[in-house]
Amino acid sequence: MSYQIELRHLYYFKVLAEELHFRKAAERLYISQPGLSRQIKQMEDIYQAVLFDRGKRYVRLTGAGVYLKKEVDLLFSHMDKMTRELRIMGSDDMTELRLGFIGSAVQSVLAKVLVHLKHDFPSVEVDLQELSNEMQIAKVLKEELDFGFVRLDDFPKGIHHIPIVKEHFSLVVPGDYPIQQANFTSVSQFKNEPFILFSKDYSHSYYDLVMSIFKDAAFDPHVALRTVNALTIFNLVEQGLGVAIVPASLKKGYTSKVKFIDLIHIEQRTTLSLIYNASVNHPGIDLFLNVIQKELSLSQ
Repeated sequence: MSYQIELRHLYYFKVLAEELHFRKAAERLYISQPGLSRQIKQMEDIYQAVLFDRGKRYVRLTGAGVYLKKEVDLLFSHMDKMTRELRIMGSDDMTELRLGFIGSAVQSVLAKVLVHLKHDFPSVEVDLQELSNEMQIAKVLKEELDFGFVRLDDFPKGIHHIPIVKEHFSLVVPGDYPIQQANFTSVSQFKNEPFILFSKDYSHSYYDLVMSIFKDAAFDPHVALRTVNALTIFNLVEQGLGVAIVPASLKKGYTSKVKFIDLIHIEQRTTLSLIYNASVNHPGIDLFLNVIQKELSLSQ
């Protein structure tokens, strides 16, 4: 009996490759576990390659399976893109935008931009994803995001970037900390304190910029904790587990019982930039760029 690979085979394989568990994959697919096993076995017979290493307590991808998963992920990503482009072409009114952002973008500019966008273009659908800088770059290059709001100094080939906000840093201290803005003189006053910082996963260049603040203050900080979430940092500072350095815009929009010391006297500044793929062109790109330019002109 001869068979041909169909799209359903590849989708079944994709789900199982993600779950690496036949029962869980079958539940996601709404089919029986024996039915899923038959479909995968059929694929292996057609390709004449073993895709999964099956044990009593494990399911693992073989070398052939790893290769096929990479190709299948690309295939379904391209299909999603094709579906989206066809939806855009088939409608004069509907445009969808996928926006990546880091937390500080919400406080500095993103919320205002979304207000303008919804007011001027109420039919636009917006998909928001809070992601690290590096993840946004990767998704924009793969056309899985239309735009990103990032804090980076270097941008890879194929990425357009527009500076949105340049701002100073702030120290974050507990509400009852003995040093506050009124008696603050230098970052070196905190050389014996543990610091809670954004990790390198947030942005390597941003992390290096913050570390240069300590270098100028002539001490190496004791970095007690790292995270990529601003609210987590504030809560940890509030609990007395350390102090932090963050972009000044993060003073807005949070209710944690912490105080901020503005570091306006130091030279370090951090820039929030808008990024998008230089090779992509659809109606939503120019639409959103126009909204951004409108917001920038209003804020000047």
